[in-house]
Amino acid sequence: MKFFIIGQREIVLAFKMTGIDGVAADTREQVLDAFNRVTGKGGVASVPAEQIPRVLILTEEAAALIEEEEIEWQKTGKFPLIVEVPGLNGHMKGRKTLTDAIREAVGVNV
Repeated sequence: MKFFIIGQREIVLAFKMTGIDGVAADTREQVLDAFNRVTGKGGVASVPAEQIPRVLILTEEAAALIEEEEIEWQKTGKFPLIVEVPGLNGHMKGRKTLTDAIREAVGVNV
């Protein structure tokens, strides 16, 4: 399974040490450009279909910058699937964790 990460430089470097490719991005424009290239959204030249990652990892900070675009992409049901991870400063206030989302959707405490 192929993964790709977009986020803070230090987080991207840590993931690269495990073999996961990514792009460091701090501004909305940088994050949106990387997002569009990975997903092929917006007519931006994307990677070949066989190289599209199955999972796109976004730091919470990066995801907050492109929240509307992320939600629209998730509604399409296409790959890559999007997963958010905390950034360098930990979990952002007001953001649901994966566990919270599961608990809300299923009604079971995991």
